[in-house]
Amino acid sequence: MSIGFCDIIHMVMNMSNKYNWAVLGCGNIANDFACEMNKMGGKVYSVANRTYEKAVNFAQKYNVEKVYENIDDIFTDNNVDVVYIATPHNKHIEYILKSLENGKHVLCEKAITLNSDELNKAVELADENNLILAEAMTIYNMPLYTELEKIINSGKLGKLRLAQVNFGSFKEYDMTNRFFNMDLAGGALLDIGVYALSCVRMFMTECPDNIQSQVKFAETGADEQSNIILKNSKEELASVTLSLHAKQPKRATICYDKGYIEIFEYPRADKATIYYTEDNRTEEITAGKLEDALCYEIKNMENAIENGKNTMRLQYTIDVMNIMTELRKQWNMKYPEEK
Repeated sequence: MSIGFCDIIHMVMNMSNKYNWAVLGCGNIANDFACEMNKMGGKVYSVANRTYEKAVNFAQKYNVEKVYENIDDIFTDNNVDVVYIATPHNKHIEYILKSLENGKHVLCEKAITLNSDELNKAVELADENNLILAEAMTIYNMPLYTELEKIINSGKLGKLRLAQVNFGSFKEYDMTNRFFNMDLAGGALLDIGVYALSCVRMFMTECPDNIQSQVKFAETGADEQSNIILKNSKEELASVTLSLHAKQPKRATICYDKGYIEIFEYPRADKATIYYTEDNRTEEITAGKLEDALCYEIKNMENAIENGKNTMRLQYTIDVMNIMTELRKQWNMKYPEEK
């Protein structure tokens, strides 16, 4: 029988009993989060949602102690240590700021905010109040990337030359759903592009400062497809292809002088293959388990809180948000909240 990371945490550490988590939003990812928290033996203490009945059902399903009729009560509850935000993108900054103003640590689903100005304001407030602010980006928490970093830092692959990252899904042309709805901050960039750009940022040794792109808009004005070219001062290049109406493999190819790394399903990857070009040798790297992705996020967030130091790759989150903000500026694409 295979034992996963969540099972080990539950049996050995019971780490998540240390903090009371509040969940804000009851969509699919919030359900996954609560399920994984329960596996870890942790505690989702409370929940709030725009629709109260949905929050009640969520609480019953996951044995959550408290349900708020008023969302704002989540921020003033002295028993809450950490707020996990899983609402549509356009509500993130409001809830992040209210959480931080009331002394709560924040783990927020991606994209963490709509733009860099919002994120900078949140980071400043978190710093002022000595709180941990982090984006729930699986890539930054999967053990595989830690192992790949060790190999890259050893120098055995040489210098980075090129990264190619794809993410495409097929969504029906329903312009009222969240993927295309500008009122819900729809579009490929904030929904799936944040994964691709976060993967790129994991491997680039400096943040890109040269950003070029082409974009195709849906009839709502949301970005439906795009090709993005990035370059930094070290001449490292990256290309990203995104689509909400054309299925692609979630594949990342990271190319170095002496070989390249290929990663499939990179948002929650637990396996990568290294191809060494000098002798045609291949090496398979495995670490972690994809089904434990949210457990790693929870564990790492609690470790950061425990140590009083933000170890959640917040600077990468800032860099990716800067890239996405610049791209939408080039596209002259604004959400209603930004006009």
